[in-house]
Amino acid sequence: LRFVRKFRVCVCYQVGQLYTVAEASKNETGGGEGVEVLVNEPYEKDGEKGQYTHKIYHLQSKVPGIIRMIAPKGSLEIHEKAWNAYPYCRTSEFMIKIETWHKPDMGEQENVHGLDKSTWDATEIVNIDIGDRSCVNQKDYKAEYDPAIFKSERTGRGPLGPDWKKELANNPDCPHMCAYKLVTVEFKQMLVQGKIESFIQKVEQRLFTLFHRQLFCTIDNWVHLTMDDIRRMEEETKKELDEVTERTSDSDKEKYTICRIKRLNYMSS
Repeated sequence: LRFVRKFRVCVCYQVGQLYTVAEASKNETGGGEGVEVLVNEPYEKDGEKGQYTHKIYHLQSKVPGIIRMIAPKGSLEIHEKAWNAYPYCRTSEFMIKIETWHKPDMGEQENVHGLDKSTWDATEIVNIDIGDRSCVNQKDYKAEYDPAIFKSERTGRGPLGPDWKKELANNPDCPHMCAYKLVTVEFKQMLVQGKIESFIQKVEQRLFTLFHRQLFCTIDNWVHLTMDDIRRMEEETKKELDEVTERTSDSDKEKYTICRIKRLNYMSS
């Protein structure tokens, strides 16, 4: 099985993405699983500067039983090596690749990842509106993370009405960007390819929607921060996690991963 899907998420932040990921990495996901951070350091390559991270996603308890039964050993521990917003995850039998471009627009660009014509023609485009309440299941809904009713005290932004994207695009004083997320999946177990495809599509869209709705509604926590603040925060988080590593015995590590990221909760059924 191989399918490609592109998600477009329009948002009005940049620092917030890094802030939320750093904060979430200290939170527990439940089930003794989460994300283990192996490397988090600056990099420079071909004139581009950014942050490099190497994480292991521990997903054993986050997927349906049918997938746990047929998934090859080790395939539910997915390595992610990310340069800025360019994560790439692969195992020998199961591969998820998520490539993200952040562009200073409202999602109008086509084929920003430079796919060949046949791949692009087969790619499904999904536009995610973080202000649309109908995109969220009732069991996932939290009023405090609803951009349609949230009002920022620091910035005055929100609530997001039905025409918020048009209003944002016409406001030169309000910075914004679109996260173009290209999701590619390969799975070699043909007997359950339909179930796998349906599950992964549901997980990715749910994850992106809930994460970005929450991020917007926590804007007062990060809008005043600088990139230097974020880097210090990331370093402090890494130190905290390193301390946990030193205190955790081998037996404990089998039950609890060193670093947990809250957004993986969204992958639970």
